[in-house]
Amino acid sequence: MIRALILLLLSTAPALAQEMAFLRSHALVEDQTIRVADLWDNPGARGAASLGTAPPPGRRMVIEAAQLAAIARSYGVNWRPISQNDRVVVERPGRALPRAEVEALLREEFAHSGLEPETELELQGWIPPLLPSAALHQTRLEGAVLEAPSNRFAATLVVMADGMATQRLRITGRALPTLPVVVATRRVALGEVIRPGDAREIRLRAERVRPGLASRLDQVVGQEARRPLALEGMFALVDLAPPSLVARNQAVTLLLDAPGITLTAAGRALDAAPRGAMVPVMNLASRAVVEGQVIGPGRVRVALGAVPMQRGGGD
Repeated sequence: MIRALILLLLSTAPALAQEMAFLRSHALVEDQTIRVADLWDNPGARGAASLGTAPPPGRRMVIEAAQLAAIARSYGVNWRPISQNDRVVVERPGRALPRAEVEALLREEFAHSGLEPETELELQGWIPPLLPSAALHQTRLEGAVLEAPSNRFAATLVVMADGMATQRLRITGRALPTLPVVVATRRVALGEVIRPGDAREIRLRAERVRPGLASRLDQVVGQEARRPLALEGMFALVDLAPPSLVARNQAVTLLLDAPGITLTAAGRALDAAPRGAMVPVMNLASRAVVEGQVIGPGRVRVALGAVPMQRGGGD
């Protein structure tokens, strides 16, 4: 008798194991509705039954042991809590509405009010609404107002998506004018000539752009830096100059011009200078210091008979 009972229990054990439900500690719900099968593996015949509304996108909720036990009894789930610590965290994934999409709506709306395309839009206290991760969505503005001359704006953002209730959010901010400015794409050392890849044009709030800054690449490229500049530093026009064709203390060729005759002599430049600039040079033969005009790399034209310059305390 006992042997037969043991054999009966052993034969029915696999069937019982297959019918047993297993609680999920964490459930990801993509839909707007929580179902029995979201909480248990192998929930039984009523696994597709709806239990209620899922949390909003990006939010979560916790179902405790007592509530789980009640649900299991009501829907025929073969499960009982082991302890009061049994629970399921139900989470609904979400994605943030891109800020760029909201800015595009505002720009389109305020273009009729004369808003410049390059204007920066400052959204005060912006917290993006969350949408169901895989759902299509639509957005629009209601009651948009742009005040002059403060450039403050306000509007109601309406967000609609499958699987969530329509959201209405009040957004406010300022429209800030911007100006073009050229910044360095790397550290620039004193005396370096700026190449095309060393600078780029950006736009900054007008309040951050001081007078005298370069606003176009053609004002910078090919110029020589008269002071070091950090990465992303702004180029000031006063700190740029044509590239030097003669360096300080460089050996140069002096072209001594006189009517009908040109002589050459060896010299040394006492300062750096670009093409066309006047630079003091020493004639190495006579040791006289005269002023000449830079006409090319390492070449200085001096008028024959030029009056020697007064030399200071050192070369």
